[in-house]
Amino acid sequence: MTIPLRILLADDSVTVRRLLTETLSSDPSLEVCLAARNGQEAVTQFSLVLPDVVVLDVEMPVMDGIEAVAAIRKMNAHVPIIMFSSLTTRGGEATLDALTNGATDYSTKPARVGHLQVAVDHIRNELIPMIKHWGNWYHEHLQSPRVSQPKTSVERIPEVSRHREPVSMAPRTSPFTERPVEIVAVGVSTGGPSALADVLKSIPKQFPVPIVIVQHMPPLFTGLLAERLNQVCPLSVQEAQEGVTLGAGHVWIAPGDEHLVVEKSGAQLRLRLDHGPAVNSCRPSVDVLFRSVAETVGGNSVGVVLTGMGQDGLEGCRRIHAKGGKVIAQDQATSVVWGMPRAVAEAGIADKILPLQKISEELIRLSRIGRSAASVVH
Repeated sequence: MTIPLRILLADDSVTVRRLLTETLSSDPSLEVCLAARNGQEAVTQFSLVLPDVVVLDVEMPVMDGIEAVAAIRKMNAHVPIIMFSSLTTRGGEATLDALTNGATDYSTKPARVGHLQVAVDHIRNELIPMIKHWGNWYHEHLQSPRVSQPKTSVERIPEVSRHREPVSMAPRTSPFTERPVEIVAVGVSTGGPSALADVLKSIPKQFPVPIVIVQHMPPLFTGLLAERLNQVCPLSVQEAQEGVTLGAGHVWIAPGDEHLVVEKSGAQLRLRLDHGPAVNSCRPSVDVLFRSVAETVGGNSVGVVLTGMGQDGLEGCRRIHAKGGKVIAQDQATSVVWGMPRAVAEAGIADKILPLQKISEELIRLSRIGRSAASVVH
């Protein structure tokens, strides 16, 4: 018999606490060990209830979710903390703050809590799979305490993280000519906001090629992320818009719920937004962006896959690789979740598997190939 995952949740709304408690507890593999009214209660009781997963509202009285994340992280550096926030500008900003300060992941609150079945379905389809993934990861790889009575078998969601044993693999070593880079495409998911900031902050504004990014996030969040990155990075960072012409020293992030596609327009590259079906259960999808980059720019492209759950980006990297372009994967040790980059690394199509802090250096090096001294990045 498998012991259920213990969940500590905190929300100042009685309605939301009841909804979460009843919906989560209806799954035999989950157990709500505490439903706190604010962050202070969650922090005070944390060491007593020993949860496998913490689910926090962002805006709460006494102590909000951001403060609670910081306090819990002082007690436990690894317990998964999921922010359960409203899809509002204020909620989005606060969620990004929480992710920066140590939260593991986030899920948006159902838009219509008053419509019971809609809200229940949202929690079952969005939040519960996330709780199971992170709870099982925490238990299996960090040996978290398990003290409650068993209910039934816990669903195991296969995934990998930086805490697994290293996988034996090497970058591809077949000789090929390095070509001048015309575009850098980046795909990232869980752990993305911090990873993107680390990479982009180290790239100077004279970077001679455009950068296009798919970060798995819902609408609103991607715009807020672009604004935040634009404030801390030398490059100009914006949320992508239909028909924009790509230029050097600029970064465009795919808007939530829209695929991002790169197309040729004469001698220029332009962006197109596509509301087509989700790919790999994602919209925006890394594969959609990378496939368009491979077809449009071919061997003069670089695909970069950073931390994230799943395999989105693998097929797109295959296309870039087949066209002679470069593929870079983040390494296991620096990834929050080594799922997306691992898929690329294990497929043998990564030219380099690098720690996060080395990726910007490699992009700068690649940007110098085939360019005059006057145009290289310093």
